[in-house]
Amino acid sequence: MGLSAEGANPASRVRSIGLTGGIGSGKSTVARMLAARGAQIVDTDAIARALTAPGGAALPAIARDFGDEIVGADGALDRDAMRARIFADPDAKRRLEAILHPMIAAEAEAQAARARSRPVVFDVPLLAESTRWRDRVDRVLVVDCPEPVQVERVVRRSGWTPQAVERVIAQQATREARRAIADAVIDNGAATTLAQLESQVDAVWRAWVGDAPAATPRS
Repeated sequence: MGLSAEGANPASRVRSIGLTGGIGSGKSTVARMLAARGAQIVDTDAIARALTAPGGAALPAIARDFGDEIVGADGALDRDAMRARIFADPDAKRRLEAILHPMIAAEAEAQAARARSRPVVFDVPLLAESTRWRDRVDRVLVVDCPEPVQVERVVRRSGWTPQAVERVIAQQATREARRAIADAVIDNGAATTLAQLESQVDAVWRAWVGDAPAATPRS
């Protein structure tokens, strides 16, 4: 896993971690485990959803750029329509990111400032694609699993077709690209149990932050 042994010295403990992984990798589960150990989680995907929810701050600019039809009847961004637009027009992704990314970054920093002395984990799905986020954090933690496992998990939880999941995976960084920027990699393949996942999270936390408290029991 390539862990740093830095955590033993309190003066050099890691203060910010970039957490990433492909769709269906189990990144959100790892984020919850880190939160149970005391981390402040800054979820950039949740921030993006809030910005594009009914009344969200990003919606006026998105509607001006992409047209009012990209906003659904509920007043939120029509994510399926936006996803289809991005697949059909590669430049659409760049334009959407130009609107969202500065807003996401500003809110992420505001949330991180409230962490005080707690380590901050920035949960960033597209961290491998962004030098800005890599420069912002002390360490990068990647949750990894084979692509067929990603597809199976997303199909099971969301009802998407395998082809739809594969298209999303193709839009994201490759496993190799994510692993190349990692300071540690957590293996969450099909055979990985929750206990094994907890053990890997403990190892990262102890190496980078210090002693890990017992994980919060799950009901």
